[in-house]
Amino acid sequence: MATPLPFSRFEWLIAWRYLRARRAEGGVSTMTWISLIGIALAVFALIATLAVRTGFRSEFVGTILGANAHVTLYSHGTVTDQGRIDRKLTDYDALAARAAEVPGVIRTAPLIKGQVMASLQQRNSGVEVFGISAENIRTIPGVAESEQAIGDLDRFEEGVAIGSGVARELGVQIGDRIKLISPNGVKTAFGTSPRVNAYEVVYIFTAGRYDIDRTRLYMPFAEAQSYFNREGFADEVEVIVEDPENVERLVLPLLSATGEISNAIGVWTWRDASGGFLRALEVEDNVMFIILSILVLIATMNIVSGLIMLVKNKGRDIGILRTIGLSEGSVMRVFFICGAFTGVIGTTLGVVLGCLFAIYIDPIFSFVNYVMGGGVWDPSIRGIYALPAELRLADVLSAVGLSLSLSFIVTIFPARRAARMNPVEALRYE
Repeated sequence: MATPLPFSRFEWLIAWRYLRARRAEGGVSTMTWISLIGIALAVFALIATLAVRTGFRSEFVGTILGANAHVTLYSHGTVTDQGRIDRKLTDYDALAARAAEVPGVIRTAPLIKGQVMASLQQRNSGVEVFGISAENIRTIPGVAESEQAIGDLDRFEEGVAIGSGVARELGVQIGDRIKLISPNGVKTAFGTSPRVNAYEVVYIFTAGRYDIDRTRLYMPFAEAQSYFNREGFADEVEVIVEDPENVERLVLPLLSATGEISNAIGVWTWRDASGGFLRALEVEDNVMFIILSILVLIATMNIVSGLIMLVKNKGRDIGILRTIGLSEGSVMRVFFICGAFTGVIGTTLGVVLGCLFAIYIDPIFSFVNYVMGGGVWDPSIRGIYALPAELRLADVLSAVGLSLSLSFIVTIFPARRAARMNPVEALRYE
């Protein structure tokens, strides 16, 4: 007589019969339904967290790369006769040209940077000035490609471009003239007098990061040199590369290319500037994944309770099945299917809920914000304006794999208990 193959049709039929039986007949218990719902919610929470984590990192990195240099070239400085460190880049054009020749570099741009006080009528705000050419500012995605920008960037040489946060703080509209006040102005016999110049606001942009929109002001490069008394030199050279995620690969080539001009050139990447925050995100991601994995494990452990109750209720049936010739393996597979089916259905529901949450996160978040009376998300703390979510196949598969593997593993133990049940003992009092 041929031995039936594992997971034969009759094993599925018996398992399905037990699953759809009413509780009065010894079928699926309340614990099984609880475990199914628990697995669904745990998988939903895991996928939602992974989607928000991925979206937050992508949004954070995207806004950084959209308005900041991928690599900054600066001077280590030389010590002057007065004992001060002079970090001027007098050969900035040659430095930018050599850096632009490195494979993987898209563009380079000399910069003038300084901090001043911006004023309009009775309102003041501290801003960070970036002196840049009109040609180069058009290549900054967060500025030139801003969907919420107003004004005319073609008139950049005639005035300044400011972030939407600065404009909101000062109450500025396109065409208004704001005063920029620098404490390092003209040196006179009575000391250094503040420099005050007025500039027309010709462009207002929204880069997507609160700290950039709240503090950033762009000024034509030549005007910034004049305003900050830096004629003939720049503060740094910004470099934009093709693959910013792997920017470390260009550090040595950039040092080699620029070292022929000056050995005192340093390289500072966007990962160096934001490395602490990115590492904190990675640690938080790992901790959250472990915590939510424990929740999935707790949910799958409920399968054990439900399956043990099912085995106890079906003791007579197990004895009969063993008596008519069913092997221990067949009985084990029958109850394994019962438990695994709960895990599969719960995981499927969790995946559907998690994907729907990631897809419709904006209306969901708007509803939560409305119910809470607003102010749930503070961009001044989190840096971005909304809660992002990015659904990735790898994240979904990791959640599915974790849930199904745990469901299958915990199902083995009560299924083995059913398989090892003595048919004589099961039928003794029947």
